[in-house]
Amino acid sequence: MKIILSALNKNMITAWKQFFEREEQVVILEEDITKLDCDAVVSPANSFGFMDGGLDYALSVRFGWDLQERLQAMIKELPEGELLIGQALVLETGDSKVPFLISAPSMRVPTNFNIPTSVNAYLATKAALIKAKTHPKIESVALPAFCTGVGRMAPEIAAEQMFQAYKEIVLGERMNFSTFGESQKYHWNLNRTGMIYTH
Repeated sequence: MKIILSALNKNMITAWKQFFEREEQVVILEEDITKLDCDAVVSPANSFGFMDGGLDYALSVRFGWDLQERLQAMIKELPEGELLIGQALVLETGDSKVPFLISAPSMRVPTNFNIPTSVNAYLATKAALIKAKTHPKIESVALPAFCTGVGRMAPEIAAEQMFQAYKEIVLGERMNFSTFGESQKYHWNLNRTGMIYTH
């Protein structure tokens, strides 16, 4: 599977290169993700499927506003009534150049509170890659810079989280913790600006 990392932020491109540059199946582009041709593009969205701001607005303009309506209808049918962070859905776009959209929320609602210190870029990337990898018609997928827009996560942290998700889902480097401390350390290493305990 070909993975395209696309952003217009030079700092994000530099951060991605630090982690992904040696990965042969990963292409890093300083381009508008809405103008790429690939099997699927990933929307960072939110848990309730609103696609009227930021990158999602641009994707709605590209593919039509019925995409938001169909996504929200799918979400309402879920047992949880929302698309949780760490989950993803695949929709057909009706566009011959990009036939699928993967909605993988990086935040429950649009906010920057606690997002910079979260592991949401890791969870969203993991969810998106699982859907892309297991879909029979997706051989190329374009991912945005999760959490770095409204969420204001530092590019270096987002890139490292996305790389960890890539290693687990694409390269098959599975987690294997023998103690609680190991899992806690793993979690903290995903975002060392976050806190494990407040007191």
